[in-house]
Amino acid sequence: MPIDLSETLVIGISATALFDLSEADKVFREKKAEDPETAIIEYREYMLQHEDEPLEDGTGMPLVKALLGLNKHQAEGDKNPIVEVVIISKNSPETGFRVLKEIRRRGLAITRSAFTAGEPSYDYLEAFYVDLFLTTDEKDAQSVVDTKVCAGAIVKEPPISSHELRDDQVRFAFDADAVLFSEESELINQTEGLDKFWGTEDLQKETPLQEGPHANLLKNFLRFKSGCPEESSIPLYD
Repeated sequence: MPIDLSETLVIGISATALFDLSEADKVFREKKAEDPETAIIEYREYMLQHEDEPLEDGTGMPLVKALLGLNKHQAEGDKNPIVEVVIISKNSPETGFRVLKEIRRRGLAITRSAFTAGEPSYDYLEAFYVDLFLTTDEKDAQSVVDTKVCAGAIVKEPPISSHELRDDQVRFAFDADAVLFSEESELINQTEGLDKFWGTEDLQKETPLQEGPHANLLKNFLRFKSGCPEESSIPLYD
């Protein structure tokens, strides 16, 4: 029976955004500098040797925990979760063992994954029905947005705060130009100046704006947001 995710928000995330793999990445870069031809093999061996060692949280872990936490509000009898998280990593399957073991050790409700062995992540997003892909790599995020398969975002370190991050609420902020709506107006501002921008905006004030790369994501948020209780809802900002 095919999986039905039409009413589920699917979040794709790279392994390096979910867990802190900076040490392993450092090892790979050092081995690549020493001998590019054997670097991948030696990196795989390193990951297999350390696969039982726990991994620290990556920059995307607080968001993933909060999103998965929304599933506790899933309607009784509903087999489809409110949110599903999928791992899509350019690591090889062998190096993915450590990531999958850490997921099981923590009891995270993540059951689907793809380790592409260097192939572009965006080739797998449509097959996994991903609505939003989270990564720490700016080039990967831009590539995802360029394909128009789904929205893409860069996950950075949360701001330093004396208050512990809440994992029972999710908040998203969207820019308007070139994000929710097309970049047409922003390009005029950047290339022809503010006066031309205001003139064009005045002439086209009755013309609907074209959708931007994150428009569908916002629609999906609004679709399932109503199913969450107010105290665990998803506030949206622009």
